[in-house]
Amino acid sequence: MSLRKRQRVGSSGHLSSLDGALAEERSSPSPFRSPAFDPGGFNDPPFSDVLLHLQFDPDHDPDPDAYHSCLDLHVQSAALCRSDYFAALLSDRWQRPSASSGDAIPHRVTLKIPRDDDRHRQGPFDAHVAVIRLLHTLDFSGAVASVTDALEMMPVALEFLFEDCVRACVRFLEAMPWTEEEEERVLTLIPFLGEEESRELVARVSPMVAASGDWKSMSEEMLHGLIDVAIRRHPNVATVKAFVAKILKDFPYRESVQRVLDQAFLSSLETVKDYLGKYASPDVRVAEDSDEREAIQRLNLHAVMSNLKHLHWLVERIIEVRVADTAVREWSEQEALAADLMKTFRDDTWKNIAPGLPLLVTRCSYRLADAVASGATLAPRQVRMKIVRNWLPVLNVLRDTFSPLPSGYRTLYPDLEETFLKIISTLPLSDAQELLQQCLSFSTRNLDDCPHLTSAFKTWFRRANRPPHDYRTN
Repeated sequence: MSLRKRQRVGSSGHLSSLDGALAEERSSPSPFRSPAFDPGGFNDPPFSDVLLHLQFDPDHDPDPDAYHSCLDLHVQSAALCRSDYFAALLSDRWQRPSASSGDAIPHRVTLKIPRDDDRHRQGPFDAHVAVIRLLHTLDFSGAVASVTDALEMMPVALEFLFEDCVRACVRFLEAMPWTEEEEERVLTLIPFLGEEESRELVARVSPMVAASGDWKSMSEEMLHGLIDVAIRRHPNVATVKAFVAKILKDFPYRESVQRVLDQAFLSSLETVKDYLGKYASPDVRVAEDSDEREAIQRLNLHAVMSNLKHLHWLVERIIEVRVADTAVREWSEQEALAADLMKTFRDDTWKNIAPGLPLLVTRCSYRLADAVASGATLAPRQVRMKIVRNWLPVLNVLRDTFSPLPSGYRTLYPDLEETFLKIISTLPLSDAQELLQQCLSFSTRNLDDCPHLTSAFKTWFRRANRPPHDYRTN
């Protein structure tokens, strides 16, 4: 049966794609067992004045010879007329019986249903029988008992212009959960509903367009909320962070993920800078009350640690989904943050309050610098130069702080050293000369453990000693 937009008035012609013409000939015996009857009502022959003959329409049947199915129903005209379709179909011909006066049933109606209609459950006419039965019983709560019932009956009710049944199906669908397949079927039905009656269904499956016209803004708001809960407010942080990380990784719109992660990164970065600035502030360090000063410093440094953990998690997500451009650029500009960190690391106070602070700082620097060195993020020359110029001194201070290196740092520090050297190799000789001189501390632990530094200097000298040459083409 071909479904199309309803016409809600009692027009006398072309009401539906159903061929509902009154049949003059007797229908052939049905090969289907007739549905159970309701005494005095649906499908009870003594109380019926219409024989409704359901059959597949050969004009719409992809294989008319393969399937010749039909079904006869004994129905009452008064019940059928609860449908605007049947009311209009029967009204202007009702005074002309379709058979001889001695016929027990004076009126016959044939409904031809396209064979490609898939709205049936256990039998090919189940949805039609259910709706026609409802025209007699009006027992909507008993008939619409599942999402499948509603999805199969509603297209038939729409064709029959049976408004009460349509409303019952819509109300049921509004209140019930759907599978993904059921949701797709709901989406195909929404265009055939009025704006008001489909409002709740539409609100459930489609976002409201924001004032900016960006329909993705609702998804971005959700992602912002998930990140905030994951890193700040949920007690079971590790599990929730892993779940939110998967959502971000699998989210289909990369631009939305980038905007959300950029905003979260900048917010966390500003918070870290704010608390570290307070910790490193001379005003706090010269406070007269030493106990008060220590309490304030502990609070500030604990806040730095907490927010730096959030920042590191965000950096990992940014790298994972390959949207690190903004984070790399911002990290390269943090000269003041790097200065406060060096001031902090030169003071032993942090060791008792936040011993994991150097590891988090180094991990953030390494992940962002590696994104540049590996080509995952194509950073401009100035960004490449600044990320080394501002963060290489922090690494040097940390190397001088630890002797020997703790186990967690033994591979991380050489990896960051090598990454900085790779970035330096991408810079002009004059910039590389300045930065390489700051890398000499890479050799202070053990001369045999710095082949990366040896290679970097060999590369620089090879290039510096190359005779000048005009590479411009003539």
